[in-house]
Amino acid sequence: MATPTTAPNGGPFPGPGVPGQGFPGSGFPGSGLPTAGGPGQLPEPEPAPPPPPRKQWYGFGLLGPRRQRHEVPPEQFESLALPIGDDGIVIGADGQGQPAVLGLHRPTPFNVLLVGGLWTAQVIGLRAVATGARVTVETGRQQMWTTLAQAANNNQQCITLHDVGRVPPQGASVSSPVLIIRDAGMRPPRGRVTAAPWQSVLTLLPYLSPVAPRLMENAGLVGVQRVSPDEAQQIGRIMGLPAVDVSALSTLADGVTLWCTRHARLYVATQPTDAESGLLGAPRRMD
Repeated sequence: MATPTTAPNGGPFPGPGVPGQGFPGSGFPGSGLPTAGGPGQLPEPEPAPPPPPRKQWYGFGLLGPRRQRHEVPPEQFESLALPIGDDGIVIGADGQGQPAVLGLHRPTPFNVLLVGGLWTAQVIGLRAVATGARVTVETGRQQMWTTLAQAANNNQQCITLHDVGRVPPQGASVSSPVLIIRDAGMRPPRGRVTAAPWQSVLTLLPYLSPVAPRLMENAGLVGVQRVSPDEAQQIGRIMGLPAVDVSALSTLADGVTLWCTRHARLYVATQPTDAESGLLGAPRRMD
């Protein structure tokens, strides 16, 4: 077979014994690369330099591999926001359908007054248990709370019932917050256990009574369900409500509550879950 006379790059293949010529990178004489040590042998590669010694990080082992930092420019900071709402108990939805959260677990004393029905107070107590709080009910009608307490406890003392004026110290803490619900009628006496850090007190009044103005003055939050026009006028004067809200208080639907302070107002519709409906029934103002 004839010897090829054309190199792989299309040029003439250097013939044997032609000095000064060679295929670049082939190791032939004249290529500028080191030649093999003998016929048919590839040149020995140069040994790779040893890696630099890794720095010892005393007490923490060797330094790990370095990676490019993950950085976000300031104009993209808003893209990192998470849709997290306020901390507390979801008691319903506002007029825009957004969750309404009642922050009962606080490091400072917090008093809440609810002029409304037992159903709403029981829903709040049940949802407080769902957040990990203990609920203490001070009531003169324990038969109205027994079924709820038995269903919520489930071998644990999540809801405890006490006669009026017989609530023992609760030992509330940040890891064990307490909600005291006072269902003590139209004229609840001054309680032995009051609001304290991580211990909030919710007082339930079925209607306005002579003690209502004092309770409103001392409350950090007031909830009002459907009341008579005369009661609405009185509540409006105490809480500084505008006329439109005063007129609305006598027409509120069952399960709707106006939660207000002297500086803010929010209408909330409480819709029960399936479990709450099976236990407490449908929303109602009267019991």
